[in-house]
Amino acid sequence: MMRDPEPWVNDFAIRSFRDIADGDYIAARMACRAALLPQYLWASQQAIEKYLKCILLLQRIPAPKVRHNLAAALQKIEESGKLAMDLSAPTRAFVAYIDDYGPYRYMEVSHWGEGRDILKLDRAVFELRQHCTPEDTPRHKVTEGVMPPKIRLRGGYLEKIIDSKRKSANTARAALLWQNAFFGTKTRRFVRIGGWVQSSSSPLSMTPELIDHVKQYVYLPNDLIAWCTNEAQKKRP
Repeated sequence: MMRDPEPWVNDFAIRSFRDIADGDYIAARMACRAALLPQYLWASQQAIEKYLKCILLLQRIPAPKVRHNLAAALQKIEESGKLAMDLSAPTRAFVAYIDDYGPYRYMEVSHWGEGRDILKLDRAVFELRQHCTPEDTPRHKVTEGVMPPKIRLRGGYLEKIIDSKRKSANTARAALLWQNAFFGTKTRRFVRIGGWVQSSSSPLSMTPELIDHVKQYVYLPNDLIAWCTNEAQKKRP
């Protein structure tokens, strides 16, 4: 039996949540840059969810029923009184946006996004990730018109990628550093990103009566089934 499980719990939070979230974050940047909208939304949701769960675990805030709900996770953290997140309004808006669209991987709902979202993603990760450490380190709020400091977490996966010179890490490093104002070795006063804008209507939003046929064969969330059923009833004569 472990004498002191606390360090091991922290290790689990770092390796199973923060490190994996760092990889999801890079994947989200790559997908956003390539205008792969559903993949960008899903990877962003996965990254933010894991950063929030890392914070919950490091702060020992019970939240076993939170699952994939970002708003619920954030509420648990803020109501605990254990730390002040002090998130900016743009980050809160982006987290809410990802909470609405990110969980749907199969075009169950309509999607929309734009290339400039990568800036919102970078900012949100910067603000959330700085709390993903058991160490008592300074936290920084992002202020409009002020260059954000370079925050490095000891033993962080992103930091290892940034510092790596190995060829095997070059692709991930390039994807992380590309036009990134928040992470990297350079202080960027300006970033130049793609200007794509994309939207797509889901099959169920266009023909909600499909729900009666599709739900017989695949899992769909109850709230989506309820919405489609309600919309299908409205269309009936």
